[in-house]
Amino acid sequence: MNLLLAMVAAFLWGTTYAVTQYSLDGWPPLLLGALRALPAGLLLLALRPRLPQGRQWVTLAVIGTLNIAVFFGLIFVMALTLPSAISGVGMVSVPVFAMIYHLLVYRVRPATVQVLSGLALVALAWCLFDPGSLSLNPIGLAAMLGAILCIVVGSGLTKSLGGRVHWWTVLSWQLVIGGVLLSGAAAVDAFWHPERYQAVLDGFSLRNGLGLAWVILLNTALAYGLYVWLLQRMTVVEFTFGGIANPIAGIVTGLILVNEQYSPGQYALMAGMILMSLCPQLWTLWKQRRQRVIAH
Repeated sequence: MNLLLAMVAAFLWGTTYAVTQYSLDGWPPLLLGALRALPAGLLLLALRPRLPQGRQWVTLAVIGTLNIAVFFGLIFVMALTLPSAISGVGMVSVPVFAMIYHLLVYRVRPATVQVLSGLALVALAWCLFDPGSLSLNPIGLAAMLGAILCIVVGSGLTKSLGGRVHWWTVLSWQLVIGGVLLSGAAAVDAFWHPERYQAVLDGFSLRNGLGLAWVILLNTALAYGLYVWLLQRMTVVEFTFGGIANPIAGIVTGLILVNEQYSPGQYALMAGMILMSLCPQLWTLWKQRRQRVIAH
């Protein structure tokens, strides 16, 4: 049951790209980020009010800036400039960047299976993102790289909090802080480009409202709430198996909502990247079970 719920959370995150293109196309990314983060953060905070103490505010401000303000802004740039399937599948390369980051910063040597799966991921991504076979917006690709780096660095900062700050406090307040920062940035952007925001107000429709409700309530409040709740009941390795639903959601919703279609070879490359991203977790799980069998 826990694995199924993990897949629900990952699937909801993977719908971000297609839902944005389908229902919120043309909206400023900063506005979208603010509307996603702040209402969801306030809702979670209202459900379980917790107030940070002392220097926790500084740490949460840094995490809220990186994990939410910068990350959400980049995610919506991706959503508006890249195909949803490509965005979803491209994000499975996070383990490669995490492996390099931990090697350079913490001098943690990756396991052999991690290196091999990482090299395979790079090779498959090279083929999939080949400009000769697929035309992609360079701004969207740069945003994808930035979003991946936010995940890698932000996850390390969040993990460093350990048991010093309750997970719910970190979750709700980083959304609130990030949402406030994005709201301020959107206000500045609206001052310089008022026509973009006026067009949003003038053209607001039921489709826009439903898209916002999905992004705020399901994609953020529910999915992040599930994430926090599940981390108390399953290991990170177990949760990552549910992550396979993220790129699958990007592919499926891209096909259904915005009619994205690819060649059989491109779909095969996407499937290969998804499978390669799971190899280290599968290997770890197999070793753990083997050790338990030997111990008994």
